[in-house]
Amino acid sequence: MVKHLPASIKHLLTLRNPATLPAPPVGKLHAVLTNTYRSAQDRNAETAWLVLTACTLTTANRPSTMAQLYRFVKPVIAGDADSRSTGASASVAGAVNKVALIREAVLKSVIFIGVPRAILSFAALDEALDADVRAALRSQSRRDATPENIKATVERGKALWHSIYAPHAEKLHDKLGSYHPDFISFIIQSYGTVLSPMPGEVKISSDTSSIADPDQGNLSRAMGSVVGIACLRTEERVVPQLISHVFGLLKARHVEGKNQEDEWLSTDEGTEWVIRTVDDIAEVVKSEQEDVRVKL
Repeated sequence: MVKHLPASIKHLLTLRNPATLPAPPVGKLHAVLTNTYRSAQDRNAETAWLVLTACTLTTANRPSTMAQLYRFVKPVIAGDADSRSTGASASVAGAVNKVALIREAVLKSVIFIGVPRAILSFAALDEALDADVRAALRSQSRRDATPENIKATVERGKALWHSIYAPHAEKLHDKLGSYHPDFISFIIQSYGTVLSPMPGEVKISSDTSSIADPDQGNLSRAMGSVVGIACLRTEERVVPQLISHVFGLLKARHVEGKNQEDEWLSTDEGTEWVIRTVDDIAEVVKSEQEDVRVKL
C-alpha cells in the first residue's frame, strides 16, 4: 500500500496551478449577485437565476463562491412572506428547496464540464450549509440503475436528445457514434439519467421542500438547457455545443405543461437574458483570474 507521495512527485504537483483560483472580493460578487437576482425577479425567472449562477460559478472553478451563493440566498429566504408568517420552519423548507435546486444544477453540469469541478463545488456548498438544512436534504439516490428502470431511462434520454437536436438528431447521433461506438450510448444514458427531468413534479425557486419530498430538486426540461448554456458559455471556446443548447432552450417552448417561467425563458428574449446574465456573473468571477495573471 502506498501511503505517501514520493517527494519528487509531490514537488512536481506544486509547479502547475496547484491551488484553486481565488474568488472575487465579497463585495464585487455580492454586487453582481444582487444585480442579476433583481433582474431575475423583474422577469419572474428566479429559478433560472439560481441554476445559471450555480453552473457559472462551478464552471469557473471558484469553489469558495458556492458558500457565498448559499449565504446570499439565505436572506432572500428569511424575507419571504410565508417565512414571516409561519416562522423558522418555513425558512428552512425554503432553504432546503433552493439548495436542492443548486445541487441538481451542479449534478447536471457534470455532463458539460466533467466531475472534478463539480466535486469541488459540492464540497464547498456542503461545508457552508446549516445543519438543519443539510439534514433535510435527500440522501437516497433516485438514479440507481435497475433492470426495471433502465429501459425507461434510455427512452427518456432519447426523448430529450430529439427534443434538443431535431431535425438533426439522427444525423448527429450517428456522427458521434462513429467517433467511438460507446460514446453516443454514454451520452443518451447520461441524458436520461442526469440531464432530463426525473419523473414527478418539477420544482421552482419559490417552492419549499423537506426530506420527505420525493421530487426534491427536480429541474424542468428548460432548466436543463439553462444548465447547458451556463456551463458552455462560461467554459468558452465550445461554440458548436453552446449553439446546440441555445437551440435546446428555444425549442423548450414546444414542451407541454411548462410553467410560466419556462415559457418566458424559451422565448428569444428569455434565452438572450440567460446568456447575458451568465456573462455578467462570469465577467466578475473570472476577473480575479486576470488580476492574478497580471500580478504574476
